[in-house]
Amino acid sequence: MIENIVEELRQPEYTGENRCEACTAANVTIAGVLGVILSRRSKFAGVMVVGISLSLIYVRGYLIPGTPKLTKRYMPAPILRLFGKDPEADVRSGLSPNGGSELTDSSGGVAESPTEGSDTEGEDLDTLSPEEYFLSVGVIEECDGEDDLCIEETFESEWTEEMTMLNNGPFSAEDAAIAMGLDGENREFTIREDNQAHQLKRDQQVIGQWPSRAALIADVGASRVLESWDTHWTEYEPTEKGELLNALRLFLDACPTTEGEIVFKEETVESCCSSYEVIAAVCEETDERIFEHQLP
Repeated sequence: MIENIVEELRQPEYTGENRCEACTAANVTIAGVLGVILSRRSKFAGVMVVGISLSLIYVRGYLIPGTPKLTKRYMPAPILRLFGKDPEADVRSGLSPNGGSELTDSSGGVAESPTEGSDTEGEDLDTLSPEEYFLSVGVIEECDGEDDLCIEETFESEWTEEMTMLNNGPFSAEDAAIAMGLDGENREFTIREDNQAHQLKRDQQVIGQWPSRAALIADVGASRVLESWDTHWTEYEPTEKGELLNALRLFLDACPTTEGEIVFKEETVESCCSSYEVIAAVCEETDERIFEHQLP
């Protein structure tokens, strides 16, 4: 009976890894104040209120209804930082500095960018925008009959083939790690799903996060194809690959998992202690996000 009640009250989206310490501290303080006030009339009542309040905070993440929404909207950034919560938007941009900690290459050390290469005309990769890079390796080109850039037809065909294979066949965290050039020796890679978002973890540490399975499949498929289009692809830092792949998803014409249409929308992204607006490329049929970028 008690276990059923606890399960009914439990809210995983606000507890465990998702717990907002700032919300918890604020609610514990409120519970303490209520306990002190009531204990002036009855010590037993004060203790009971504090006990019940702490139990609710433990299983629900908060005591006062609406606390998470109020915290996301009104909690000052300095307060959030005191609790180790970065108030900056954590846009799910794949394997990039935004998505995790320092990453290593397949040799185990921190990878360095190649300074020269025929595919990038001898330029430092750091000096090239994603658009300039993809133009230099022939992945994108001027569209026929319009002033815009489009995916090169052969690359698009190879990319689509890889995405279809990944979507229809077995696909593991190790597949994603290998495609990104991550060090896999004595490492355990896992993929954690949170609603639609997919997090790539290495030894329980988040090193990349994508807005959906479709976005992850797009990046892994593109990385595999790029190995044959850029002879230096395997030499780049994993974070550099992540930033390029994140940008390349903007050129997708069809959803990687359904082949349906992709549309652009303004949507809200929420974390434990903050919320922000993004412009998102979304699979129309499944509502999977392919790309998201924070709005000013």
